[in-house]
Amino acid sequence: MLAAFETIVGQEHVLTAAGQASDDYARYGRDHTEDLHFTPDVVLRPANADEVSRIMRLCHENRLPVTPRGAGTGLSGGALPAHGGVVLSTERLNRIIEIDERNLQATVEPGVVNEAFQNAVKEVGLFYPPDPASKGSCFLGGNLAHSSGGPKAVKYGTTRDYVLNLEVVLPTGEIIWTAANTLKNSTGYNLTQLMVGSEGTLGIITKVVFRLLPYPQQNILMLVPFRQEEQAAEAVSAVFRAGIIPSGMEFMEREAIVWSSNYLNIPLTLPEDISAHLLIELDGQDLEQLYKEAEQVYAVLEHYDVGEILLADTAAQKDELWKIRRNIGNAVRYNSVYKEEDTVVPRAALPTLLKGVKELGRQYGFKSVCYGHAGDGNLHVNIIRGELTDEQWNHGLQEPIRQLFQLCVKLGGTISGEHGIGMVQRQYIGIALPEINLALMRGIKQVFDPHGIMNPDKIF
Repeated sequence: MLAAFETIVGQEHVLTAAGQASDDYARYGRDHTEDLHFTPDVVLRPANADEVSRIMRLCHENRLPVTPRGAGTGLSGGALPAHGGVVLSTERLNRIIEIDERNLQATVEPGVVNEAFQNAVKEVGLFYPPDPASKGSCFLGGNLAHSSGGPKAVKYGTTRDYVLNLEVVLPTGEIIWTAANTLKNSTGYNLTQLMVGSEGTLGIITKVVFRLLPYPQQNILMLVPFRQEEQAAEAVSAVFRAGIIPSGMEFMEREAIVWSSNYLNIPLTLPEDISAHLLIELDGQDLEQLYKEAEQVYAVLEHYDVGEILLADTAAQKDELWKIRRNIGNAVRYNSVYKEEDTVVPRAALPTLLKGVKELGRQYGFKSVCYGHAGDGNLHVNIIRGELTDEQWNHGLQEPIRQLFQLCVKLGGTISGEHGIGMVQRQYIGIALPEINLALMRGIKQVFDPHGIMNPDKIF
């Protein structure tokens, strides 16, 4: 079988544990999910859809499990080879094929880094909004697999809102396009959106056609300190009710912002009575109009117990504040072993969710650091190991996590907003989805992947 793979992709792109330095090979069995690790039997690095197709035909015929993999920045274990087999890396599928300025579209491969794509379209005055915290390293293919969001999702939507068409290699090796490169399409079932968020369980995306927007030339950024964290959560919905749609609205608990600023060595002095912050961004083409909107935001904030609001007045200061926000995950990882739960509720329910998290912590004896995309109701709950025993850490958290997800569903939310289900949330999916829904999903999986080789034991 190795000889057949070498014929397809070339010997240098067939990696095995025996032929690679241990650290280089081990990275294909890890992502950013806690401390999970699985060793693949072989790693393949194809360069185009034809090579992917030939690989999949072989794997289908021989019942070999295949785990598609991007940059490995995921937080749900979705790209981990739980059954060994083949890890199919998309790192060589890394071309920006075309930027169509007339139609505001771009065709790219899945191994392009998110930020590299954003920068490329920005050079011609265009805008690709989805911007996960890991945008400097994550691949667009991984963003598609989880329909990733990011700070700008509050105004512009998530990855799925920008996908027009996909080239996909099916588990049986056939290559299809899922739609057309048009803004409107009511021709048959929506296979494009079925693939987005399917976490590599239905096929392998080899090309993407994205829609783009004109780049917003102006923005205003403010950091708002609150003396009560639940008031910070309450203010989120109030800003929207005032008719303002920010391009970013991020919640950061005190320890989240302190840990991140310390991690980055960025000086940030916080008064002792401040317990949380909102980072609020407004963007558009008219700066005067943005200042009017900022005044409306200030008027809303007057109703809450806030400290001195920082209005970033230089590009460097704005970059610094966003850098602090985007590095909270890295800072938490640096400070402690942790478990991150990706919760999401309607934004007006965010205060209740936040209160529930803290109550569970008191009840079960764990500390949490919370932050996230407040404008979307998407709260990242980081459970800190701290002084917990092995027994508490390995076995004592399942029940509070289950109760956390039950609270999300009770509030009208669900158990993942952008990280996906993968392996980590798989045991909890029945909280969010009834059996009839899961049965339909398993039926779809069977049609696409009759031998069950694509990313097995993920989602359900």
